[in-house]
Amino acid sequence: MKLLEINNIKKTFDDLEVLKDISISVEEGEVVSILGPSGSGKSTLLRCATMLETMDSGTLSYCGESAVTEVDGKSVYAPKVQLKKIQNYFGLVFQNFNLFPHYTVLKNITDAPIHIQKRQKGEVVEEAMSLLEQMGIADKADYYPCQLSGGQQQRVAIARALAMNPKILFFDEPTSALDPELTSEILKVLRFLASEKMTMVIVTHEIDFARNVSDRVIFMDEGYIVEQGKPEDVIDNPENDRVRAFLAKVKG
Repeated sequence: MKLLEINNIKKTFDDLEVLKDISISVEEGEVVSILGPSGSGKSTLLRCATMLETMDSGTLSYCGESAVTEVDGKSVYAPKVQLKKIQNYFGLVFQNFNLFPHYTVLKNITDAPIHIQKRQKGEVVEEAMSLLEQMGIADKADYYPCQLSGGQQQRVAIARALAMNPKILFFDEPTSALDPELTSEILKVLRFLASEKMTMVIVTHEIDFARNVSDRVIFMDEGYIVEQGKPEDVIDNPENDRVRAFLAKVKG
């Protein structure tokens, strides 16, 4: 089943065309990594897919439900009630964690399921503790974000996204704010989620991780998808010169 379908997205900031006719779809249980140089449009694509940015043209749907249609070459967003429902289908984990500093770890995770999804507090707290257990930080439930390492904060952010029971999770450079040791902690969590068949779209610079965990790799450059396919094809035997040059530089 297609969980996400994006067709012909275009996005311009002032005179700069950041996304130039991008189309992708993601199947249930699939892990898709998006690679490419800085400024290629990867994060903007994620922000459009999660409706943090409005796209200029193109369509967007989750689980067959339309969030954005196109009329006369312009994107038209669904009514608020429908968008609210659709927003429950996905979660987003940012590179800078975006935790509420004045909430404890537990409150960071339970706040949205209780207040937005109107779920029972007892059930939500139980689930949250189970997620913290999975993340290896159950003992930090009463801590505040400032008392945690970067890796621990990112694990809380992942638990917070999972607590909403999304069908698909987006990660925007989840390890870019972390040092190598903490990076390996987070990649371990993502590997675990992949083994649990969590549908994920991950913008990352971690080439080995993308090769090992992804079902599909998309390479973006200058607002276009220039190559996509199985990781062993795109990463180990790229056809596109730009992809080859980028990977040679990154692999050193």
